[in-house]
Amino acid sequence: MMQQDGGRERINIAIDGPAGAGKSTVARKVAEQLGYVYIDTGAMYRAVTLSALRSGIDPLDGPEIASHAASLDIRLLPGEQGQKVLLNGEDVTEEIRSREVTQNVSQVAANGAVRRLLAEKQRRLADRKGVVMDGRDIGSHVLPDAELKVFLTASASERALRRYREIGDAQGVSLEQLEREIEERDRMDRERDVSPLVCASDAVVMDSTAMTIEEVCSAIVSLSRTKLAEAK
Repeated sequence: MMQQDGGRERINIAIDGPAGAGKSTVARKVAEQLGYVYIDTGAMYRAVTLSALRSGIDPLDGPEIASHAASLDIRLLPGEQGQKVLLNGEDVTEEIRSREVTQNVSQVAANGAVRRLLAEKQRRLADRKGVVMDGRDIGSHVLPDAELKVFLTASASERALRRYREIGDAQGVSLEQLEREIEERDRMDRERDVSPLVCASDAVVMDSTAMTIEEVCSAIVSLSRTKLAEAK
């Protein structure tokens, strides 16, 4: 059901897909173009992972990770360079993108108690509509009633190349190593017991391998406007 804000109709948009598909960049730009709120759910899991690593907690220690996550205050705020992530009041926007966090976040995201905790927070953020939310299970689990669902994907080699252009030289990692890590993370995300990476049955599948960010954003904005028109 659409809601209105000052007479303006709004819907919720869920963007799912594997690591490195460009979900966060696309979701942020789509939200900007529509005047919606962008919610990067992956950043929330990364914040939990960062805090756990700082505290010396093994990401595979399920009960300890769950207990730790429940004690954290994680907030997502708009910033000049995109979304700002606050962990217990500290700006950790850059720290959560470190290689160490990236290598451990899948284990934390596979924790059922952590997912339930963060999914509830995410649903509350979407209650008023006008939200663009990206992640692995938004359309299938977190926002199953989202009016528009997009499953954004790309080949593993293309996703590795995009990641390499972002961090390869700075973090001393090879393109081949990144591709292997992305394929392994895909496997872990698909096979986890709780809310695995899956394409919702009513999602629009979009392969961005040969598309620019601008083309992907334009397509999603067009789909959102079609959904709004259909609902009137």
